[in-house]
Amino acid sequence: MGLKKNDLFSITLDYFKSYLPYMRKCSPATIRTYQIAMEQYLDYLKGQNGVMLYEVTIFMMDRKSMIAYLDHLEKEQGCSVSTRNHRRACIRAFLKYAATCSIEAAGIWNEIQSVPKSSESKKPVDYLTVIAVEAIIAQPDVATRKGKRDAFLLLFLYQTGARVQELVDVRICDLAIDSRNIVTLHGKGSKTRAIPMREKLVEHLKKYLQMFHPDVNLYSTDTLFYSVHKSQHSRMTEDNVRKLVREYGNRARAKKPSIPENVHPHMFRHSIAMHLYQNGVALPLISQWLGHSRLETTLIYAYADTEQKREAIEKAIPEDSTLKAFLNSERYRLDDDDLIKQLYGLK
Repeated sequence: MGLKKNDLFSITLDYFKSYLPYMRKCSPATIRTYQIAMEQYLDYLKGQNGVMLYEVTIFMMDRKSMIAYLDHLEKEQGCSVSTRNHRRACIRAFLKYAATCSIEAAGIWNEIQSVPKSSESKKPVDYLTVIAVEAIIAQPDVATRKGKRDAFLLLFLYQTGARVQELVDVRICDLAIDSRNIVTLHGKGSKTRAIPMREKLVEHLKKYLQMFHPDVNLYSTDTLFYSVHKSQHSRMTEDNVRKLVREYGNRARAKKPSIPENVHPHMFRHSIAMHLYQNGVALPLISQWLGHSRLETTLIYAYADTEQKREAIEKAIPEDSTLKAFLNSERYRLDDDDLIKQLYGLK
């Protein structure tokens, strides 16, 4: 089937309304991410070609245009390499789908496959110490109803390692408060995973349910966390969570300056992962706990812990010590192959 100049609209519509939600079973949050990426790319193509948006065609999405757009994001928009690579992945995914719609689109897809992914330098993981986590959780005024809710939310966020979207999506029926004591989290790509709840968390959960869900049975689809506006309950939003985490992080930092600025929900997720790793929990188990779809994602905690140890040892050894040269050599670094073998459960 040939591709007409204006068929981009129908392909895009089918992609977002049918293919992603029903064939790929992507979550609304994932679909929205893809939509934003495509929207920005189309706006760029519109400007570069001096046409109206409805005049943008799939033929404008060639290799040269794609590279120019990615360079534009990084050099002119100030986007990170990670954002650049994410946009590349979104565009590739769309064009791969478009290639199933026509021979012409397949030609564009074949052409852009050679657009390289930019290499990212490993960044330190922003995580909190156990003391910092405890300090932040201690900030809500538990003498108030809101304070009780917020304190439990922070504890739940840390101990489960949930993404902020997973946190606000937790329903009463996702909780198994019995001999299992687990919570089912609904992650990216409609994937679910069961997370064990520690005894302390279960105790606080029971008290929370008595106060905030007194008449609800354990099969209810009501969300665990909610906001109240004019006596009406509504699902707590991701922005609500980010705002309160930032607020309590600022309060804690006023008392403990060592707590970093701009504390965010994902920092709690990084923190529980680092604390598990530092206490000897195997990387494959941490990967399952966090719901990572790519094994290499979990490597960041091993790298971060290694660098932390390096810094501690270097501070303890005089500058003129012969051990300095050894520490700075590649022999001290964790070998990537060893870490990957750990992730595969081979070591």
